[in-house]
Amino acid sequence: MGKVRNILFIMADQLRADYLSCAGHPTLQTPHIDGLAKRGVLFDRAYCQAPVCGPSRMSFYTGRYMTSHGATYNNVPLRATELTLGDYLRPLGYRVALVGKTHMKGDDEGMRRLGLDPQSSLGVLVGQCGFEPYERDDGLHPDQSTDPDLAYNRYLRSKGYVSDNPWHDFANAAEGPDGEILSGWYLRHARLPARVREADSETPYMTDRAIDFIRDSGETPWCLHLSYIKPHWPYIAPAPYHAMYGPNQILPARKHPREREAPHPVVAAFMQHEESVNFSRDEVRDTVIPAYMGLVKQLDDHLGRLFTFLEQQGRMDDTLIVLTSDHGDYLGDHWLGEKELFHEESVRIPMIVYHPDAAMDATRGQVDHRFVEAIDLVPTFLEAAGGAAQSHRLEGVSLLPLLAGASLPDWRDAAFSEFDYAFREARQILKLPPDRARGWMVRTDRWKYIAYEGFRPQLFDLDADPDEFEDLGESPAHAGIRAEMAARLLDWLQQRRIRTTMSNEDVERRTGNARARGILFGVW
Repeated sequence: MGKVRNILFIMADQLRADYLSCAGHPTLQTPHIDGLAKRGVLFDRAYCQAPVCGPSRMSFYTGRYMTSHGATYNNVPLRATELTLGDYLRPLGYRVALVGKTHMKGDDEGMRRLGLDPQSSLGVLVGQCGFEPYERDDGLHPDQSTDPDLAYNRYLRSKGYVSDNPWHDFANAAEGPDGEILSGWYLRHARLPARVREADSETPYMTDRAIDFIRDSGETPWCLHLSYIKPHWPYIAPAPYHAMYGPNQILPARKHPREREAPHPVVAAFMQHEESVNFSRDEVRDTVIPAYMGLVKQLDDHLGRLFTFLEQQGRMDDTLIVLTSDHGDYLGDHWLGEKELFHEESVRIPMIVYHPDAAMDATRGQVDHRFVEAIDLVPTFLEAAGGAAQSHRLEGVSLLPLLAGASLPDWRDAAFSEFDYAFREARQILKLPPDRARGWMVRTDRWKYIAYEGFRPQLFDLDADPDEFEDLGESPAHAGIRAEMAARLLDWLQQRRIRTTMSNEDVERRTGNARARGILFGVW
């Protein structure tokens, strides 16, 4: 397999795996994303390692599970000593940059302890998750104090949007009949067009910035993380995308009354969250989901513009492209809103990988049903760039052999995910201390097993119940399956990479040579 010259790592925040036409959505057409899938491989059983923005992204960027990297929720700092994608690719000559969102909180305390100046070149990289922040924008700016120097706000003002916070007042708000600002934070306004012109909204702006970066990079090999903010809330789209879809074009709610009859205590607590109560109503789904679909359609259109630019620049011939998401969105399925729990709507993610090398031609346009995980991308990029494997640290596996058509009979037969709900109201409803609000998922071909600290497990038979309506967590007939899945979870936990400062090869070289080094222990 030839070494690729560039890597384009595209992430769309909160994009569900089933909201693409190439993944089977019956009314939402995404021809440009579909075109990428036809040139590459669509992995239809890809899973994130934590179905919430921050910890999921930290797993994407480190190639390690949440338990290993420790950044368990949004704004929980990633340790300053954790290596990320940039640390693996920069020594290979790559410029590794960010346009958009990471939801990463820098380890300020760790940097102070190490005497590292946050404003130094190294300090900036450590504080920005290893990326050169070509344009960092997490897309959450409720007021001007959040980021008074936000580049996107400066851009909007230059276009005539006069406001202390045009991100909110124009890009994420509608206008009432008397000119009043109707905030996009309120779901009831999702059916209205945003006050911003489409060309000035967040998705085209970030696409433009990605094109700027590629132009600026010239002949330097680059890895660009283009991390789109939408279709994450606020759910509000500019015209004409706000009106492209109607309630008659949305998928029916995937929920069943028996899910609310005797729900698992943790699920029951999440059902009490305001977003779940509201998304359980048809009026809310009929208002919000068409806007969500419009945002996905807008994303697809601008990805088409980006792919055309890459073609014109000759970059489709030497650039590895990945399109994925950090997690899904319940949108009212299972009587829930947001994400975080382990239903497929939340934890399964889109994953399309295009490699330009002719060695991959045999798999182009295929749908691969093997389990892949978010942590697989760092080892994939590292191998594609010609780097050495880092198996003592990285917990994912390179996808390049799958792209090349290898059968790999020992490929993983399960996917794992975790979550920490210490920061959510559900923990308070359940009267738990912050360090007891954890959950883990094991998903095999047939079974999905979910363990919660302090509570009974959940079990779903995905052959008989693909919609996950029937919780078998207390079924006497399935006690053996639960025990088997619990053992799998324990085995997985025991395999976490905790010796990260010395490679396996170094361990082999140092094993059994104490006598040669003059160290005699246990000798009579």
